Amino acid sequence: MKLNELRDNAGARPKSKRLGRGIGSGKGKTSGKGVKGQKAREGVSLNGFEGGQLPIYRRMPKRGFNNVNRKDYAPLNIGTLAALIEAGKIDAGQKITEATLRAAGVYAGSKLAGVRLLGRGEISLKVEIEVSGASASAVAAIEQAGGSVTTTVVRAEPVSA
Repeated sequence: MKLNELRDNAGARPKSKRLGRGIGSGKGKTSGKGVKGQKAREGVSLNGFEGGQLPIYRRMPKRGFNNVNRKDYAPLNIGTLAALIEAGKIDAGQKITEATLRAAGVYAGSKLAGVRLLGRGEISLKVEIEVSGASASAVAAIEQAGGSVTTTVVRAEPVSA
């Protein structure tokens, strides 16, 4: 094959419609846009417009609250942690940090604020781990195995009225 023989696949580049080229073309004069009005002009933005009727996005009830400052954490179950130690991806003899877990491939992504340790599974090894957060069951399971859990994010106490 030579460079001058290269071609696009059939139909990869459809011919553009030739608008406004006389009445015989079928797309002459108004170029298929009808007559006058907002839709015949360029830059039309009518998404969601219902002809003066209250649009559906305003008729539907709104519920809930989306916190723009919310932090998302990567979940890590203690069973998964035990499996990573057995596979040799994490050294149980040293302190396990979030940097260690990221290097081991537990989580990726810059939008995550850290790791939250959860209590699903079982662990029998003594480990020292430092994560953003941990559930009570995960802390209990690791302390029962002789290890310790340190959390870096301090949760705010609920204000009683």
